[in-house]
Amino acid sequence: MIFVTGGTGFLGRHLIPELCRLGEPLRVLTRHPHQHPWLRRYPRLEIIAGDLLDVAVLERAAEGCRAVIHAGGIFRFWGDEQVFRATNAQGTENVLAAAARAGVERFIHVSTIAVIGQPDPANVIDETYPPQPADAYQRSKWQAEQMVMCYQRERGLPVIVLRPGAYYGPLGHYAFNRLFFTDPLRGIIMQVDGGRHIIFPAYIADVAQGVVGALERGRVGEVYNLCGDWISHREAFDIICQEANIRWPRLPIPGWLGINTARVLEALALVTRSEPFWPLNLRSYVYNNWRVSSAKARRELDFVPTDFREGAKQTLAWYRAGQPDDWDALHCP
Repeated sequence: MIFVTGGTGFLGRHLIPELCRLGEPLRVLTRHPHQHPWLRRYPRLEIIAGDLLDVAVLERAAEGCRAVIHAGGIFRFWGDEQVFRATNAQGTENVLAAAARAGVERFIHVSTIAVIGQPDPANVIDETYPPQPADAYQRSKWQAEQMVMCYQRERGLPVIVLRPGAYYGPLGHYAFNRLFFTDPLRGIIMQVDGGRHIIFPAYIADVAQGVVGALERGRVGEVYNLCGDWISHREAFDIICQEANIRWPRLPIPGWLGINTARVLEALALVTRSEPFWPLNLRSYVYNNWRVSSAKARRELDFVPTDFREGAKQTLAWYRAGQPDDWDALHCP
């Protein structure tokens, strides 16, 4: 039995079918079971109603499980630091405590390469690179990672930390998908600083397979980056525009203009109480050179990332099909 948190999120929609192929029963935590009828198509999956702050539910869910995959949390470019900390840090500690009480054989923690925060433009980011989180989300995820490693050192919990890059692919609606697929398809292509900065894409199906690889082959106490080959913004837009036959002009955005615009939109967001179109926290992701190495995962987890052009083709196929919510059923039998 494997207990999964975050099973109904972007990663979870691709991860659950991969785990079901292992032939092992699953328990999946979700706050709103009625909103995810697709879970019922898997006969060996037990739905657990609850959230990461419900300690009693987590303990019952982890009981009798050999492994826990903790992929639950909140990711936004904008929001209250207390909310991030409560869900991403305190929620992780709650799942860790439940897993330790259950005596699981393996605890897979899905973090993010974004904990690095401010990468040195001259260096490659491997698993030894020191994190310097730059926003509330990144700080909460780094705090969670530290808790995970503390449970290994002090309580002997067999943990593995995964740091995926920027998710993209079918069933995605936020972050990379919005900036590099949704916006260009509707005529908005904002190329910052000539598109010279480097991004760290991670095709979502690859990340799911990386989680399975860690479950089966990962070394306890290790951290693994899960990213595709790094690519510049300009190169990514070139590929997407070619594959989607997009001929919209690209709006050149000098870095200073993007930052100042974000500050204005953030001020307006204090009134509207909704996330601005271009949040200031995007600067950590958009204005840096994220040269991320997944060499360790390739060696030890048999991680084979999808070429960006192929990943873009698969993602665009989902958009052309009308962004169906049952894409996982159609393409992940």
